Amino acid sequence: MFIIQIVDKIFVVYTVMLFVRILGSWFPEFSSSRFMQFISFYTDPYLNIFRQIIPPIGFLDISPIVAFFALQFIEYGVKRFIFALL
Repeated sequence: MFIIQIVDKIFVVYTVMLFVRILGSWFPEFSSSRFMQFISFYTDPYLNIFRQIIPPIGFLDISPIVAFFALQFIEYGVKRFIFALL
């Protein structure tokens, strides 16, 4: 189904953006680039939800791991909802 393929692509793109954001946070000089500012603008609001719930353990922030799992559950739910409508 065409709509499922579109939804799938959207979630893949957002997942890649999250991954780039997390990797980019390891390199402070890269985080000031326009590309990373663009990525941060769209990913930080989602990541901040989990950062408020799960505090960092020392210097290790595990909230992005939970964010990835939550995104997979959201994707599954959206696809199931679309299937139910069709």
